[in-house]
Amino acid sequence: MKIRASQINGCARCLDLHLRQSQSLGEDVRRLVALSAWRDSPLFTERERAALAWAEAVTRIAEKGVPEAVWQEARRWFSERELVELTMAVITINAWNRLNVAFRVLPDP
Repeated sequence: MKIRASQINGCARCLDLHLRQSQSLGEDVRRLVALSAWRDSPLFTERERAALAWAEAVTRIAEKGVPEAVWQEARRWFSERELVELTMAVITINAWNRLNVAFRVLPDP
C-alpha cells in the first residue's frame, strides 16, 4: 500500500525507503516488482487486491471519489476498524509523499 501510493505520487524517497524495508522484512522481490501491475499478477491475494484498490482510490480521490465496487470489496475483506486503519495509513503515506515531492527530498545515495 505504501509502495503503491508512492508509485502513483512519484515519491522516490518513500519508494526507496519502503522497498528497502519490505525487502529487509523478507518480502518477495517478485511481488515488489509486480506491484505496479497488481491487477494482472497472480502474486497477490484477494484481500491484498482489495487493499491495493482501496489505496489507489483514496490516493486518487480527487479524480472520482471511491468507486462503489472498490468500497464494496473493501467492506467484504476488512472490518470497519481495519478499513479506518487502512485509510489512515494511506492518508499518512500520501501526506509524506506530498511533502517529499514538494520539497524535492530524494532517497539517500
